[in-house]
Amino acid sequence: MAQDYKPGEIVPQSGVYRITHDPAHADMPHEVTVIKGRRFPTCRHCKGIRFELAHAARHVSEIDHFEEAQAPI
Repeated sequence: MAQDYKPGEIVPQSGVYRITHDPAHADMPHEVTVIKGRRFPTCRHCKGIRFELAHAARHVSEIDHFEEAQAPI
């Protein structure tokens, strides 16, 4: 069984997470990309939000030989 995460917990693995909200929430479930080391976000509309890793993927900043390009100002 996959592990569920709650808002405010530290993201253990970068990737795409499936979000499940309270049953009354209109647009559920859906998926978002979350980055390792950040915190799982809260929902402005419900309290029962949970995150489950759907697809692990490393963020470019997690790979030593890559350097993120900065957008021009």
